[in-house]
Amino acid sequence: MEGELKSIGHIQGTVIDMALQFGPKVLAAVLILAAGVIAGRWVGAATQRGLARFALEPPVRQLLVRIVRVLVLGLFAIMALQNLGVELLPLIAGLGVAGAGIALAAQGVLGNVIAGLTIIFTKPYRVGEFIAIVGVEGSVDSITLFNTVLNHADRSRVVVPNRKIVGEILHNYGRIRQTEVKVGVAYSADLKLALSTVNDLIRANPRVLSDPAPLVQIAALGNSAVTIAAKPWVAVGDFGAVETELNLGLVEAMRQRGIEMPFPQYEVRLLGAPQEIRDLRTT
Repeated sequence: MEGELKSIGHIQGTVIDMALQFGPKVLAAVLILAAGVIAGRWVGAATQRGLARFALEPPVRQLLVRIVRVLVLGLFAIMALQNLGVELLPLIAGLGVAGAGIALAAQGVLGNVIAGLTIIFTKPYRVGEFIAIVGVEGSVDSITLFNTVLNHADRSRVVVPNRKIVGEILHNYGRIRQTEVKVGVAYSADLKLALSTVNDLIRANPRVLSDPAPLVQIAALGNSAVTIAAKPWVAVGDFGAVETELNLGLVEAMRQRGIEMPFPQYEVRLLGAPQEIRDLRTT
């Protein structure tokens, strides 16, 4: 019993000695880290306010603010480790070896990050623009280091890894798109009146933009009709609805002005048949 009491007393004495020896250093290290967190937030907020003066994309500002916070916190962490008496050179060497292993294990993630940095700084597209890439399309909702999120026309969200975007052919429509509607009129119709009718209808639609100006032209001379094409510009959000409105308006306007819109007609002749059958014409 007496031996056990001596052992317990020895352990208590050792713990007290260690607490007296390392306690102040640990407490100081914790305080240094706490100060680093506070300083990182303060410096990050100041950086955010300073970058607001420049015309930078939101992802770029967020990245720079995070880098500043990490650098400040890393500086305080080094101070805390030095206060504890930790040798930094072996630690840095160990972190380098571990970092190389992590990099090999996470090549896909790092590829996304590098591609994300490329997208952020080269700016092939911006938030709010309509793009088509790798078989998908939509309005850009957000750009991060890892992926780009698109808002699809069916109200779904498409998440595209950044490494799938860099190096591919990208079609950036911006914030407006050009649609096209066609109507066929008879060869006997007044073409100037038909062109004027189409032009008036296009410009009267509230979804059609006046700048750039819509293009109205004779697109083709078909077998049974003259094809008139109208190519107006609309906002990306109006692209799906405006085509139906314009087609309906064209039919009604042509009917009101008496402009004929012929349907396809074909003449069939039967060779080697009786005269009565050869004279028949099928439309």
